[in-house]
Amino acid sequence: MMDKKINVLIVEDHALTSFALKTTLSSLDFIDKIYEADCAQEAYNKVKNNNIDLILMDLGLPDKNGADISREIKKINSNVKIIILTSHCEKDEVQECLEIGISAYCTKDIKPQKLCEVIKDVNKGSLYFDSSVSEFVLEFNENKKQPQEKKELSIKDCYNLTQQEKRVLILLASGNNNSQIAKKLKISINTTKVHVCSILQKMNVEDRTQAAIKAIRENLII
Repeated sequence: MMDKKINVLIVEDHALTSFALKTTLSSLDFIDKIYEADCAQEAYNKVKNNNIDLILMDLGLPDKNGADISREIKKINSNVKIIILTSHCEKDEVQECLEIGISAYCTKDIKPQKLCEVIKDVNKGSLYFDSSVSEFVLEFNENKKQPQEKKELSIKDCYNLTQQEKRVLILLASGNNNSQIAKKLKISINTTKVHVCSILQKMNVEDRTQAAIKAIRENLII
């Protein structure tokens, strides 16, 4: 059965960048209509008057910060998925976007193919954060919800993780490095590395930080 096609809004004030994004999105067969807005007010109006499923949002808009308009948009359509696409990687801006509930935070040097993968994953409910902002995301998550290393903690039964991989992921999400994980689980460093590699592959993430972020943001730790 074919997945439902989605409508996407590009919010970008640079015409050339907007054109490049539209060209990239046009290659995705699950996208129906592509809307464009070059300022925050136009973006708000497009969401209010059309059925928008996903937004590519720039932060540096001429009339209002992209984070501010994202917050306003979420108030009228809480289900819309927002992907921040920006050259801004400041801690305060990243964490403000997290407060709003954005689905992904990408830098503008992201390759088109990778952006398409992010859009596909976000459309399916996944989250993505560029490695350049991972530290800010983890800090934000730790302040919101600090997983304690207690016996009762567990990982939701998803991604087909083994019991040992779940234990490794809990410790990884708590900020432990490979040596600390190996010591706490009484396994070798090499075995720990094998488990971490398997976790990354099963969770479809690029590094351990992305795995930790995904585990916390998707509330896998219970």
